[in-house]
Amino acid sequence: MPGAPEVPVSTLLDECGLSPFHIKLIVWSVLIALIDGYDLAVTAYVAPHLVTDWGVPRGSLGPVLSASGFGVLFGSQIFGWVGDRYGRKTALILSNLLFGVLTYAAAYSTDLTQLSWLRFFAGLGIGGVIPNLVAINAESAPRHLRATLAIIAVGLVPLGGAMAGFVGAALVPQQGWQILFEIGGIAPVILALAGIVSLPESIKYMTLHESQRAKMLALLTAIRPDFKAPANAQFVIEDERQAPSSNPIYLFGNGLALITPLTWLMFALNLMGYFFLISWTPTLMGAAHVPPATAALAGAALQVGGTVGALVLCWWLQRHRFLAIAIMFAIAVPIVASIGYAGLSSTAALLTATFFAGAIVLGIQSGINVVGALIYPTMLRANGSGWQLGIGRLGAIVGPLLGALFVGLPVEQLYVWSALPFAAGAVVTFLIYALNKARLAAHPELAKAH
Repeated sequence: MPGAPEVPVSTLLDECGLSPFHIKLIVWSVLIALIDGYDLAVTAYVAPHLVTDWGVPRGSLGPVLSASGFGVLFGSQIFGWVGDRYGRKTALILSNLLFGVLTYAAAYSTDLTQLSWLRFFAGLGIGGVIPNLVAINAESAPRHLRATLAIIAVGLVPLGGAMAGFVGAALVPQQGWQILFEIGGIAPVILALAGIVSLPESIKYMTLHESQRAKMLALLTAIRPDFKAPANAQFVIEDERQAPSSNPIYLFGNGLALITPLTWLMFALNLMGYFFLISWTPTLMGAAHVPPATAALAGAALQVGGTVGALVLCWWLQRHRFLAIAIMFAIAVPIVASIGYAGLSSTAALLTATFFAGAIVLGIQSGINVVGALIYPTMLRANGSGWQLGIGRLGAIVGPLLGALFVGLPVEQLYVWSALPFAAGAVVTFLIYALNKARLAAHPELAKAH
């Protein structure tokens, strides 16, 4: 509306600072991230029991371990688009309902084919969580906390995976492996139904959609009671240059023609190594004659380390973005290579190695989930993040499948080879850092939104 007073939403959020609304959003995000991480990792803890209960060879587990990754490949893009088009809240509710119902059904599968298909379709919903969690937190936070709050949210995903390991160690001996899927199915459905009433929406998403105006006014008033918007005010995101639409073609505009595909490669390389670790570590440690409970704890240590790494390093990632991630990739190489040797040494050495591998590798994943998304404006953020995760999931699929091909190698050699994707990731991420630095120097107006 020409001549209408403009209300700069980013400035308003900066002036409000951290509020009870943000605490509520983080609590919701943590709950959603925990169950997403649980369901993402749960098949890895079921797999060793299938070898015994169903009498299947370890080498045949590759498709089952990769099935949810195939689903995420498509689901992150589908629900990224849903999030940009219909709202982050809607996308999160629908994705949780989908993977909750299908994860519960997996408890009653009777062969690898059934289980693989159920995990594939559950992966569609699992893939929708992270792009929309990143978007809803980054778009509702003050500028100096955009990356930090989003990293805290997605940084709890690995802890959810650790919970699956702890549940496996505690309950499976008495209840059977089915209990893992039953818990992973019921929890997201409960969250989704409660979220219909209580889950907040992204403030900046509401800014871009006039149909959300009344809800946004109510939310801004709750965050800042002294705020009074003129009746004809036009709300704007003053520090972002929006794309004409959420069409994925715009992911390559504004100097991103090379950066966007390189972020896809960065995701693929980290996810290749990450999913090899979380998918095969419990099974490989069992093959190396590590007791099943210790093997499950090693898998859990990876996930706990990932949460610790994300939370401890979030301030560094907030400040240095792609440069910090490139350094973390380089550090991951010797740490991951040491896991096989540690597994043959002692329980303490194994748990220490897997903890620190998780801190770096899963810390990288939490960082790139957020830093990668922040290169895009609000109109494209969930879509851009969805494409990064979706294309990146090719690495998540390849990692477990390569594990199946080379499972016959000595365990110490296998982990040395599994460190190679992180070496390549260091090179790719440093290139992204250099290109993005040049892009922001050439277009200073784009740096305001970072």
